Amino acid sequence: MATTTLPDDTTVARPRTDDRRSPLWWAAVALPSAVAVVAVVYTVATRRLTGDLHYVLAALRTGREAGYSPSEVFTHRPYFYRWFIAILDRLTSFGGGTPVREALMGAVGVLLAAAAAYALYTALLRRVTGREAALTAGATGLALALAPRNDFLQPEWAAVVLTVLGVAAAIGPERPWRAALLAAVPLGLAVMMKYSTAATAAIGILLVYTVDRGRAVRVAVVAMAAAAGLFGLSVLGGSHEWQWTEDMPQINQSAMSRTGIHPHFILDRSVDFLADRAVATPVLLLLPGALLLVLTRVHGRWRRAELLLIAATIGVAAQAVVVVQGNWFLYHGAQMPVLAAATWGLAVGGARRTPPWCFAAVSLVYGVLPVLYAEAPKGLQRPWEVWAAGLVALLAAGVDAARSRTTTARRGVPSAVLVTLSGVVCLTATIWPGSPHLVSHGKVTETSAQYLDEMRLAQSDADRIRDRLPANAPVLYLAFGDITYYVDHPAQCRYPVATFLQRSRFLPDVADLPSFKENADCVDHDPAPYALLERPWFRPGRVDPALWQRVQAVYDCPHARAGTRFVLCVRR
Repeated sequence: MATTTLPDDTTVARPRTDDRRSPLWWAAVALPSAVAVVAVVYTVATRRLTGDLHYVLAALRTGREAGYSPSEVFTHRPYFYRWFIAILDRLTSFGGGTPVREALMGAVGVLLAAAAAYALYTALLRRVTGREAALTAGATGLALALAPRNDFLQPEWAAVVLTVLGVAAAIGPERPWRAALLAAVPLGLAVMMKYSTAATAAIGILLVYTVDRGRAVRVAVVAMAAAAGLFGLSVLGGSHEWQWTEDMPQINQSAMSRTGIHPHFILDRSVDFLADRAVATPVLLLLPGALLLVLTRVHGRWRRAELLLIAATIGVAAQAVVVVQGNWFLYHGAQMPVLAAATWGLAVGGARRTPPWCFAAVSLVYGVLPVLYAEAPKGLQRPWEVWAAGLVALLAAGVDAARSRTTTARRGVPSAVLVTLSGVVCLTATIWPGSPHLVSHGKVTETSAQYLDEMRLAQSDADRIRDRLPANAPVLYLAFGDITYYVDHPAQCRYPVATFLQRSRFLPDVADLPSFKENADCVDHDPAPYALLERPWFRPGRVDPALWQRVQAVYDCPHARAGTRFVLCVRR
């Protein structure tokens, strides 16, 4: 997100003056920009939202109908993230049906990514050439705007946007303390998106450290105070926020706090996870090569060693967040491809003598890699093949680094256009119908087109259920967020989606939590006239037995017919 080729001092560096523009410089900007704009428009129109966003929106909407504000509705997401999504939802509430509202929400998200990229661009202009600033910020913004559906608008994604704004604020203004104060709020909010996203904010501070050590220390001190203050505001603003902060970690059966530390498993699973993440976002495969190209331009052995150590620390921090949570969801690593894109932009934009043709060629090929990989037989979808692709990119960067020492050629407009286009094409690899939606242990388990088909089936199921309900009849949802999102009838308690109740299926001790008991009271204290039961998700025979007895005492739930996931229960 910020250049690593600056001198190691605490003064604001002057932009280099060797970035002379060709009379045809506009062509190098216009063509890649046009392709990027077309890709973004296509993405906004077709991406739709993922199930996790449906869950949050369902809880906020049905909870609002029950009279609860985002401060008081449980969604398994912290206070400030709930308000972030609620505001986005309100901004798009004038839209038509579900596809239109989701497209509008996607457009707002793209505008946020563009604002963060522009802020980074203006900040970098004080320190590097216009070409480096444009490619670094442009690649960062495009990686955010074209993020896979699983990443987009998630807490991790929002934290990256805020961190980019924080980095820009930290390195842009001339006065260090003013910069630190400006950076504190976005970095503090980045922490508040999910708490585990504190690692993303810390990565941002490490990036500032590569530019200016003194500023990084100032930003770290002020941002920690800002995060603590914002957390205090969230506890004051929501009557249950402290309780949920204590209870939420207890309902994750895969968290390291429950499973313990198993180094061999962590290493093996991390190898698979990083391969999965690279299949979904192939720009990650270019990160080692881009880092090599950047380091070859750094003067001084000790400075290169320092930057390499910082890069390793950032990589460990990014993966540690995934490991600690233990679910190995791809979006837990949402910061990784954005870091890779920014490093790619800095590496390519900073090439002085000759364009990195080999590296650009690999970038172009990797733009179609996910679609081809998804179509390959399952036997050929293996993590080591993905790692081999990363090695190819590193070798290509090594060839370009060696060539740059021996050639005196200058890059021209055609080469700038082609190299920049290769990056744009690589970043668009996430948005095509055949691109992977879910990847596990190297296997593509679902493509984007398949996910959209399943979403349409879920909406059809919801339509059938809604047809059986009286208008605006309250519902107790014993079902996950997708069906709640599409049924969209008001809930009648502050736990619209029965997350705490469902987790007793895996963890019997969840029944002792205060939030479980409050959630269970929704069943038989002023119960809704209807309950929607998703049997495969809620599993009546697996959840807490006392809870299921309470459900049966209040509701008459018919047996599910073959092939039916949902049953509509009626209050006795």
